[in-house]
Amino acid sequence: MLHHAPLLTTMAVGLVAAFILGLVAQRLRMSPIVGYLAAGLLIGPYTPGFVGDSDIALELSEIGVILLMFGVGLHFSFKDLLAVRKVAVPGAIAQMVAATALGTGVGLWLDWSLGAALLFGLALSVASTVVMLRALEDKQLLDTRAGHIAVGWLIVEDLAMVIALVVIPVLASDAAGPGAIAGELAWTLVRVGLFVALMLVVGKRVIPWLLAKVAGTGSRELFTLSVLAIGMGVAVGAAWLFEVSFALGAFFAGMIMRESDLSHRAADDSLPLRDAFAVLFFVSVGMLVDWRIVIEAPVALLVTTLVIVVGKSVVAFGIVRLLRYSRQMSLVVAAALAQIGEFSFILVTLGGEYDILPQDAQDLVLGGAILSIVLNPLLFAWAARAYRDVDAEAGDAAPRTYEGSEHVIVVGFGRVGTRVATTLWQKDVPCVVIDDDENRVNALRDDGREAILGNAVRSKVLRAAGLDEATTLLIAIPDPLNAGAIVSKVKTLAPNVRVVARGHEDVDIDYLTEMGADRVLVGVYEVADLMATDVLTEPEQA
Repeated sequence: MLHHAPLLTTMAVGLVAAFILGLVAQRLRMSPIVGYLAAGLLIGPYTPGFVGDSDIALELSEIGVILLMFGVGLHFSFKDLLAVRKVAVPGAIAQMVAATALGTGVGLWLDWSLGAALLFGLALSVASTVVMLRALEDKQLLDTRAGHIAVGWLIVEDLAMVIALVVIPVLASDAAGPGAIAGELAWTLVRVGLFVALMLVVGKRVIPWLLAKVAGTGSRELFTLSVLAIGMGVAVGAAWLFEVSFALGAFFAGMIMRESDLSHRAADDSLPLRDAFAVLFFVSVGMLVDWRIVIEAPVALLVTTLVIVVGKSVVAFGIVRLLRYSRQMSLVVAAALAQIGEFSFILVTLGGEYDILPQDAQDLVLGGAILSIVLNPLLFAWAARAYRDVDAEAGDAAPRTYEGSEHVIVVGFGRVGTRVATTLWQKDVPCVVIDDDENRVNALRDDGREAILGNAVRSKVLRAAGLDEATTLLIAIPDPLNAGAIVSKVKTLAPNVRVVARGHEDVDIDYLTEMGADRVLVGVYEVADLMATDVLTEPEQA
């Protein structure tokens, strides 16, 4: 029966295996990505038992790439890049060149062609957005000077990879001779230029306007659908009309959507689907891994891992130090970059499609990625500890904590949180916002407001917001499960703090109350009560 539904079976088994192994990885204090890759390895053709459909997995990975690149575009910020351009731009370029050279040397040592060795080196040169941002946030370093440099560095790498996704197919084409390749490359750049111009001239006006119109309908379902339709529609349309990659189209769709005032809502609404297909992307990549590379080429795997973990970090450390930043800041930036991830996998997949990379090269990149992601938290924990143990110097910014008392903590700065916090500030009630969106937190701090970056389910984030000295904590996020986890954590750390949460229906009231919430407000009930009150008091006002 199952062989008649390969799509359903591959997705179901892949997601279940990813969930179990991702949870195990998290418990072992490793990135869940390690678990997702291991899940792919488990259902791949190189291990016994169930074997997923590789063709379907490849299709699912394409969707994962589109949504990953769409997310990168949604969070891409020229402002963040310009703020640290003097170190991020030259640093990223120099580090990528050095890492590519090291990787190329390894490839030539293994008797691969120059093209294969160069692509192998390029795949080792770019860090994982997911791994880096999670590591910076976990250590509360995302909003420090070191965090800003690391993120800016990553933006430059992402831009370089976007360019690579355009150039590699041209260089891999059957065009004869350098002149033909140059002509094909020029024509490709013209097509890309036309696509970019269309997005900047037309898309920049149409996409924000369309989002605003859909948001005006009041339908959350239609808004979410519009975000996904724009992201995937532009990606596929760009490939069809301009013959550019899905990834490039999705990146520009996200970047243009960022111009809308509704970009935060678009990012929030599309996040669950992006996360789900990102997991399937990592699973599909894991299916490509031949675990026998550990036995057949252990030295090559070790050298590859050393290039990623040691070579890249040493180069990054040296560059940041040369630019006269502190040793502690240099360590954080170096540790943040000492891994590879999703772009490396995209390049490996591309190299396989165009028969550039041999299977051994793909296995080494994937194996090196897994090992680097496993080792990175250990390296990063050491660097973060060194960063905190030394007083701020050479422009370093220490992680922010709230020092006041008798204040209110608002968790989430979406539509509800914004209204609540703004009202409290207008009434001169001391208020601290906790939000996991860096742009929101930075905007609040620019306005002189107190804001903490991070997930409120984490003890250190709650402590940074001054939980022990707070009177009330208001949970304004819409997800009851996450809210329940926060309630439980707050009541464990500070039982006397009053907790007010929001819900959507009766079951949320029961659940959040059971977790320890002092009061749960359900929107439809509160609106109904206000309407009734308005009707009952209107004659008196008249």
